[in-house]
Amino acid sequence: MAEDRALVLAGGGLAGIAWETGVLLGISDEVPEAAQALLGADVLLGTSAGSTVAAQLGSGVSLDELFARQVSETGGAHEIHPGVTIDAITELFLSAMLTPGATKEQKLQKIGAVALDASRRPDAVAESVRREVIARRLPSHDWPQRTLRITGIDIATGELVVFDNESGVELVDAVAASCAVPGAWPPVTIGDRRFMDGGVGSTVNISAVQDCGVAVALVPSGQDSPSPWGTAAAEEIGAFPGASLAVFADPESIAAYGPNPLDPACRAPSAEAGRAQGRREASRVARFLGL
Repeated sequence: MAEDRALVLAGGGLAGIAWETGVLLGISDEVPEAAQALLGADVLLGTSAGSTVAAQLGSGVSLDELFARQVSETGGAHEIHPGVTIDAITELFLSAMLTPGATKEQKLQKIGAVALDASRRPDAVAESVRREVIARRLPSHDWPQRTLRITGIDIATGELVVFDNESGVELVDAVAASCAVPGAWPPVTIGDRRFMDGGVGSTVNISAVQDCGVAVALVPSGQDSPSPWGTAAAEEIGAFPGASLAVFADPESIAAYGPNPLDPACRAPSAEAGRAQGRREASRVARFLGL
């Protein structure tokens, strides 16, 4: 098995972006060499919120600056509130999830249809407006000169698609697709296909780094969080064929997110909670990395 190391950044809304950034900086506060090992991973894999963090890390901007963006009042001025809650989004999926006899891909197709219908509402955010939000999140709009993988789901087929710099897709579009939460944001058009949030089928998508021998995953949800697909993130990471370590959000971090992880107001408290947790997790991460 390859000895390449992957840093896997999972989905979790704006709270997840802030928390993952904070965790990495907290690790750097306590064990700088552990943070550098993570930042220098051979493969960066990002899903949904994690796609933003992965692209930001790939740009070479420092953790300090990325964290400052999360906690400053002006750093998220471009972000917009989706106007819906997580509970409302979940409600939209129920009929698709409860379709008897349907495969996972068929259920994802149904969720994709719901996402498309929601994007046609008169009050829906336009795809171009949402793309500009994503563009302003990213310090660079160019794919980095390193391996960066970003996940999305084709709404027509339910297929998981992994974008990279060989895909012929602009980085902003890849991240926008991965962050297109159904019912909150419109599916993203790339060529003649449309894509939704890569985290709908799995918040982690660790299968996209099966070619690596080591994986460290940052997951902005609780270790016991259930999955509608039957395999929770902890189980998925545990089944990784190489060596794996996961940092799940602890109760203090989850409390810091507030009621809606898509609300821009959650960014600063989530970042601070992530940094505090990163400091607590630093020695465990360092031991896993052999430092």
